[in-house]
Order: sequence, then C-alpha cells, then structure tokens
Amino acid sequence: MLQLFGYWRSSASFRVRLVLQLKGLSYEQHPVNLRQGEQREKAYRRVNPQGLVPFLIDGEVQIGQSVAIMEYLDETYPAYPLMPSAAEDRARVRQIVNMIACDIHPLNNLRVLNYLEQELGQGKAHRDKWYCHWIDETFTALEQLLMTTAGVYSVGNEVTLADCMLVPQVYNARRFNMTLSDYPTIERIVANCEQLQAFIQAAPASQPDAQA
Repeated sequence: MLQLFGYWRSSASFRVRLVLQLKGLSYEQHPVNLRQGEQREKAYRRVNPQGLVPFLIDGEVQIGQSVAIMEYLDETYPAYPLMPSAAEDRARVRQIVNMIACDIHPLNNLRVLNYLEQELGQGKAHRDKWYCHWIDETFTALEQLLMTTAGVYSVGNEVTLADCMLVPQVYNARRFNMTLSDYPTIERIVANCEQLQAFIQAAPASQPDAQA
C-alpha cells in the first residue's frame, strides 16, 4: 500500500492527498507533527533526510517534494489523469503549479515563518504582513491568468494539478484571515472544487491527526 508521511495542516501534504483521493488510491497515513518538531527527529530523518513533508513510499520508490510526488502519481496511476491532453493546456497547468510552488510556498512555509519570529525577532503582526504580501503578489497575477484559462476549474472543465495546488493555497490564505474578494475567479474555482468529494476527504479538517 502507498504510504504518505504528512501533516494535516501542511498545504504541501494537502496537495498530495488531493491527487490520491481524486485517483481513488488507498494509502496509509503517517502523521508527522510539524508543530512539535517531529520532522527534525532522527526517526523521521531516517525516512526523509530533508526532514520535510510530504514524503511518499510506493514499494521500493521513495519520493519527497510535493510536486514531484504529484507528477509521479499522475504518471504511474493514469486513471483520472490530472494533466490535459493538449500541450498548451499542460503548459498552463505547469505555470500555475510553479507560481504557487515557487513564488509563494518557499517564502511562506512554517520554517520561514519560525525563522522570522525566532531568529529575526519579528512579531506576529509583521510575520502575518509578510505572509499575506507574497500571496497577494502572486494571486494578483494568477487571477489575470485564470481569467483566460478557467472553465469550471483552473484550466478548462476538468480538475488538474493546478486545482490541487490552488485549493490548499487558498486554505492557507483563509487561515491568515486574508480577504480574497479581489480574486473572484480564484474564489469561484475553489468553490467548485470544494463541492467534490475528493476535496472534502482530503481537506485538513478531515484528517486523522487534525486538531481543533
């Protein structure tokens, strides 16, 4: 059985859970509590030397980094493909994936926020301002792009890897009480996705390690 090491509130773990759910793949969850620092413990470092989540084990195959995992699952388990057939549409999906994975996530993940507070002495207000700035900057451009690519979902009328990136990022924005009214296309796409059972089952609140 597939094994996924992750954390309920990790947006990167959320992305991978979405792919697993959309493809109807059974998997065993191994919670890694980021707030308690379990990712830095020797036991987990033996699984993933980078000490990050998510991490996937598929028999002899072991993969870190959420986008690599998502692409591996889509290529290895072709039922319910999450990349379009047309080359231009595939490129648009990759563009959206990279806007979130490269331009938002590295600046806003937990270890960066902790460094801002603990090492650089920035209080919560400054940390939150930093967080929201990088989402706003990318969402402004992403909204314009999605106005040209979206149907029901981010690229056309079928769920793709772009949606598996977008929904977790919006989840994070909501956690920080961001106002998303300037991004009506993003809000519409996410609302459509959140009606699907796979997105409900993969949501952070639905996970066995979820905390109030």
